[in-house]
Amino acid sequence: MERERAARRADVDVDAFLASLGVDPGELAGLELPVTVEVMRERAEFLASLGLTREDLAAYPLALGCSVRKNMVPVLDYLGKLGVRRDALPDLLRRYPQVLHASVVVDLAPVVKYLQGMDVRSIDVPRVLERYPELLGFKLEGTMSTSIAYLVGIGVGRRQIGSVITRFPEVLGMRVGKIIKPFVEYLEGIGLQKLSVARIIEKKPYVLGFGLEDKVKSNIEALMEFGVRKESLASIVMQYPDVLGLELRDKLVAQQSLFESIILVSRDDFGRVIERMPRAINLGRTAVLKHVNFLTACGFMLSQVSKMVVACPQLLALNMDIMRMNFEYFKNEMERDLEELVEFPAFFTYGLESTVRPRHEMVSRKGFTCSLAWLLNCSDARFDERMKYDTIGVEEMEAEESSDMNAFSEEVESEEEEYSDYDDSDDEFVQ
Repeated sequence: MERERAARRADVDVDAFLASLGVDPGELAGLELPVTVEVMRERAEFLASLGLTREDLAAYPLALGCSVRKNMVPVLDYLGKLGVRRDALPDLLRRYPQVLHASVVVDLAPVVKYLQGMDVRSIDVPRVLERYPELLGFKLEGTMSTSIAYLVGIGVGRRQIGSVITRFPEVLGMRVGKIIKPFVEYLEGIGLQKLSVARIIEKKPYVLGFGLEDKVKSNIEALMEFGVRKESLASIVMQYPDVLGLELRDKLVAQQSLFESIILVSRDDFGRVIERMPRAINLGRTAVLKHVNFLTACGFMLSQVSKMVVACPQLLALNMDIMRMNFEYFKNEMERDLEELVEFPAFFTYGLESTVRPRHEMVSRKGFTCSLAWLLNCSDARFDERMKYDTIGVEEMEAEESSDMNAFSEEVESEEEEYSDYDDSDDEFVQ
């Protein structure tokens, strides 16, 4: 009898202690709890030493049902040996506190082995777990396996899977039928090939996390509302996949106003600008003004600047020193009319020493008179072939001039998906 009364007093003491933590004792009903406040206090203090607060314990009181020595220490030791950082533990435990109940051998080690089998490097495994600790509760034969199998099936390289998981481990928790497949099929519907979607996922796997209904579809609709043609949507997404996840409509409103007020770009022409350089959406007012002021200082009228920007929006993102050197060479050495730059503004995107100067000097030695497009808008191999000519055919010159900016746009799409340094075409952009 006395033993029963002591047990009841102990239960009352434990309940009072839990209440002092903000934990409802009823949340722990059915668990084998310690009968002493001392053991419960030990657990609470140990969890607090990891960085968890009273609010965290109240949100997941079942953590107090874990033995420090039998549950918590083995799990935390294992995570520490993997390389999970001590300062990352509080967030990891808040997001997936169930890990404290896990068996290292049965639950955790198989997940880690799976990640390594997917070519996630051992040094990257802890970062993956820190970013997406929920995957420690996944079953190997479930969503993880099916999502990876689907990605490989659409063309994501098997050797790229480790990189995809490392940069966006959330993909392992995405259901194929509800998230991944509808996303891929929608992009196919706007003109991308399945293999192109796979290339995007390889390079920027986080695009899979953009909500299809509330973000991706509305952004595609916004692009079309602002003058982008349906047949150009695929090219835009390939050049700048992040456009699918931006707060786009407000950006487009502000950017269209900026282009119209500063460069006199019409609504329809604004659509052409975005088609040719999707990252123009992110250009700031200061950058735009700086480049426009440079061009007008060179002697171009604002109407000419507008025409040049629509044909080659990259002008607004080029390194100013590069532009200045190219223009000085054009004016002092090439001695051509400004109107030629209006017709072929892509001149500014070519490297002076690697392309413009050597080609100009070769043409001058040959005594040729040619357009800027004929001079620059071709590969080195094609230019060398032209230098074997005795004369320039009128038909070839006209054909080159009629297709110059289209070819330049295609070159940008195929070689400059990230708007970095245009390594292959000597273009240099401000980062």
